[in-house]
Amino acid sequence: MARACAGATQHFPGTAMISPAYAQLMARYNTWQNQSLYREAGRLCDGERKANRGAFFGSIHGTLTHLVWGDMAWMFRFTGDEAFRLPVGSIADSITSIPDWRDLSARRVALDARIEAWATGLTDGAMAGDLTYHSVATGKTHAKSRGAMIAHMFNHQTHHRGQVHALLTQCGLTPDDTDIPVIVAGT
Repeated sequence: MARACAGATQHFPGTAMISPAYAQLMARYNTWQNQSLYREAGRLCDGERKANRGAFFGSIHGTLTHLVWGDMAWMFRFTGDEAFRLPVGSIADSITSIPDWRDLSARRVALDARIEAWATGLTDGAMAGDLTYHSVATGKTHAKSRGAMIAHMFNHQTHHRGQVHALLTQCGLTPDDTDIPVIVAGT
């Protein structure tokens, strides 16, 4: 029988987990999947996008807004670039932080391009060591493996995009397949 993990304080080595090539693939995957979800969500009226559908962040719009908010938070932590700095607010505030669909869509496109550019410039050295950051979720400062936190950002994106994909499918829409081999094959 497997032993339980030591808990939230366990330190995972970052560079053994992922590489710059992994981050670059996941950045391209993020862009591709967002294009699919936004294309399909754009077919809905604003009321349908903002309808509470029982997801963790309620609506399609709320979940997509939370993703932009979360990606900006992580990119600020990774880069220190003030363009990514979030206005003061909590995770709960994230779902209403960008109420306009056109604004949200434009921010997503610009953010995806910046994430891809950042990933393209990553080196093994840039992924090594710890990342020290303040979390609005815990109200504390944390020092965690930089590589593990980069992997977490991409995992967080995939998690919530999966929720949006399911909600769009329930609306009768057809977002693209989510399989990474599709993007690797380039089809």
